[in-house]
Amino acid sequence: MSTAPNQPENLQSDVKPADPSPDQPASESPVQPEEEEEEGECGFCLFMKGGGCKDTFVDWENCVKEAEDKKEDLVEKCSQITARLKQCMDSHSDYYAPILMAEKHAEEQAVIELEKEKQDSAANDNQPEAPSQSNQK
Repeated sequence: MSTAPNQPENLQSDVKPADPSPDQPASESPVQPEEEEEEGECGFCLFMKGGGCKDTFVDWENCVKEAEDKKEDLVEKCSQITARLKQCMDSHSDYYAPILMAEKHAEEQAVIELEKEKQDSAANDNQPEAPSQSNQK
């Protein structure tokens, strides 16, 4: 969609006046510590935070980090916030369409792989073991 590609340009134009010059050391940068952390974030995270689900995504990120730090089951611990994030993304599907489409494609591929594994397993179960035994003699 045209909204997502244009947004980073708008953000960049807003950020440029605050950016230090290439000669200026990073320690003299006027960037706040929280902004510094966001600056190094992945494109996916920046995209997710650019839409209407920023707060829900941040809650989800925090849940995932806490689960990893405490070595807890991430799926179990974060299932409710994950469901809220998905619901939010669905309600803002105009912005989150690329992610939602990729998720749908991944789900379809997973179903195809599972079906293939079932067929392969069924085919292996139906093959007689005699040929493999005769090859061993």
